Amino acid sequence: MKKTSTRLADGRELIYYDLRDDTVREAVDRRPLERTVTTSEVRRDPLLGDSVAIASHRQGRTYHPPADECPLCPSQGDRLSEIPDSSYDAVVFENRFPSLAGDSGRCEVVCFTSDHNSSFADLTEEQARLVLEAWTDRTSELSHLPSVEQVFCFENRGAEIGVTLGHPHGQIYAYPFTTPRTALMLRSLAAHKEATGGENLFDAVLERELADERIVLEGEHWVAFVPYSAHWPYEVHLYPKRRVPDLLGLDEEARTEFPKVYLELLRRFDRIFGEGEPPTPYIAAWHQAPFGALEEFEGVGRDDFALHLELFTIRRTSGKLKFLAGSESGMNVFINDIRPEAAAQRLREVASS
Repeated sequence: MKKTSTRLADGRELIYYDLRDDTVREAVDRRPLERTVTTSEVRRDPLLGDSVAIASHRQGRTYHPPADECPLCPSQGDRLSEIPDSSYDAVVFENRFPSLAGDSGRCEVVCFTSDHNSSFADLTEEQARLVLEAWTDRTSELSHLPSVEQVFCFENRGAEIGVTLGHPHGQIYAYPFTTPRTALMLRSLAAHKEATGGENLFDAVLERELADERIVLEGEHWVAFVPYSAHWPYEVHLYPKRRVPDLLGLDEEARTEFPKVYLELLRRFDRIFGEGEPPTPYIAAWHQAPFGALEEFEGVGRDDFALHLELFTIRRTSGKLKFLAGSESGMNVFINDIRPEAAAQRLREVASS
């Protein structure tokens, strides 16, 4: 992998990640852009104890442009985009309309491929490995920013999810706090450790799932399963079998196997609902240990956390979506319409090609 960092016309950072070490990146952003002005701030909810990002400047962000005006495609002739070069393997750049900025963190866009009509599932194993290396590198770099406490790599896929750009891409949020979902995991981790005299909750969960009927895919270094208490109709958790706190902790064997397992999982997701169905909308979310202090989670350190990816779709059956209505949105109590065991069985039996 070769990494080349440059600057866009408005001062934002852009990084090319190339498969070939001899690739040269010298293209200049020729757009007449002014410096990006953001109004992002983080406000804490005193009742719930969580935080809300206020980012009113995002109302003007690009919304469903035609394919020939996609800002994530390479620049071609007089058609200038966010990527100055005429081609790329993978690229990461600071979001022009960030939810978090400055002292409130940072937001980046990750373009998986220059092919507008592709998807992550269409990548080769070599390309998917390059994206993994980009996620890992950005996790490392962002963790050193003084305002950053947690790094979150994710992909929103599909208009039903709310995606406004059709080009295959994901995002990275660098939060100035530990996210509420991670904090819940850490509290459960601490409570279980104290109650059992030191047992790790992630290890216990993984051991239970490996012995149960909800395994979807299993390799030598990774395992994918529908969790016992799945919130979503089709939800899969992907864990490395050796517990590590973040992407930086993965060894070479796990990195090498990841593309094969993950691509197979995504291709099965696209075939859940049968032939002729549109691509399955999904969210793919990496959960990593925070880089900030963990004093409030007594007895728990970063190494107790388990890196894992959670993949789920909001489609519950052909042509129907799972809406977060009263119970889910109002009280955060999910009601799942599909038994996790049935979801796992469907994902095991569906062909990926």
